[in-house]
Amino acid sequence: MDGRVGAGAGHRPGRGARARRPRTLRALAVAPLLAASLLTACGGEQTAGRPTLNWYNFPDDSGALQKAADTCSKASGGRYTISYHKLPRTADGQRQQLVRRLAAQDSSLDILGLDVTWSPEFAEAGWIRPWTGAARRQAVADTLRVPLRTAIWQGKLYAAPYNTNTQLLWYRDDLVPNPPRTWAEMLDIARRLAAEGKPHYVEIQGAQYEGLTVWFNSLVTSAGGSILTPDASAPSLGPPAVRAAQIMHDLATSPAADPSLSNQMEDENRLAMESGTAAFEINYPFVYPSMKTNNPRLFRHFRWAPYPRVDAGRPSHATIGGIDLAISQYSRHPDEAFEAALCLRNRENQLAAALQGGLPPTLRSLYSDPALRKSYPFSGVVLDALETASIRPQTPAYQNVSIAISHALSPPSDIAPVSSVSEASEQIRQALRSEGLVP
Repeated sequence: MDGRVGAGAGHRPGRGARARRPRTLRALAVAPLLAASLLTACGGEQTAGRPTLNWYNFPDDSGALQKAADTCSKASGGRYTISYHKLPRTADGQRQQLVRRLAAQDSSLDILGLDVTWSPEFAEAGWIRPWTGAARRQAVADTLRVPLRTAIWQGKLYAAPYNTNTQLLWYRDDLVPNPPRTWAEMLDIARRLAAEGKPHYVEIQGAQYEGLTVWFNSLVTSAGGSILTPDASAPSLGPPAVRAAQIMHDLATSPAADPSLSNQMEDENRLAMESGTAAFEINYPFVYPSMKTNNPRLFRHFRWAPYPRVDAGRPSHATIGGIDLAISQYSRHPDEAFEAALCLRNRENQLAAALQGGLPPTLRSLYSDPALRKSYPFSGVVLDALETASIRPQTPAYQNVSIAISHALSPPSDIAPVSSVSEASEQIRQALRSEGLVP
């Protein structure tokens, strides 16, 4: 999850498909040849005698990614050209396209923009190259510690963090002069506002998708626990997970719950806050420029604070999102691709992506840049959150683990903390062992 509108927010595609008639022997014989010829045609593209490096990343409407591709192409001195290709808007669609093409050993893929949960899966499948030597040293230099963890699998660096993201608590200071520190405090304030007939909803991602897993993960880690054991071999859902599930249930069954909670994703939360019906919103920084543009009157009262704590004496650990840049195992120009990826995520391009696209950078030094501080008056809170952030479970089976969690905890109003956590634990165990059916 990274807060881009629609990114990671799509429902997972259906798994059913109509049965097809067997193809003829001739069709079966021709298909591999056709596929091979198509792959050959795609791979090794040249532009004026120099290789074209194909960069597949999320669709950016700000123009920052295209500008980075153009700038780095020029900086190469004619040794290569970077072609930016837009992946589907949802994270599920992005992963599906990359997996299909990498499984076919498509040599036209060079630089891959991976969601921060994909590196273990892609590395385990042998689809991406480890970063070593000088390239690794440059990728690690000045990079924030927690985002860097998302790109490491089995002790090896498999990607370079390109951007990151974390949720904050957004609130209206005309309703709440002082922001709450804990979830319990926030719910108490919401109940009081409701009794006074004032806007009082707490907007949060409650639909059955990745956002629900992110909410649960943030609460579990903030309660001192984790979803998986350190070696990612088994679920580790104990008392912290039950505490997390209780908070989710308490919110969903309180006056703080938006009537649409069980169907809401990041963008629905943004729209509800902008409409004036909510007092609080747990969301990514993209909501700030949106509120400024769409509701200038409320924008004057739109404030931010750290992610709520589970306990007053324990810091919160919001789950980070973002994109990491990896190099395809099947790229015909890996040396150039590593060089180009380092350019795409350098200081200038990360700053442009932050200012134009609202994507928090992964380079620590940028958080003291005057331009970023002016555009991101909350950048200090973001940096503090990133320093103590949590990451989602690192496992090649993450997709199935996430589905199991969101299935067991949906809808939040039906959560029975002990039994729901027990169900999630059993489904996670099956997912890690590739047993049973994915919900």
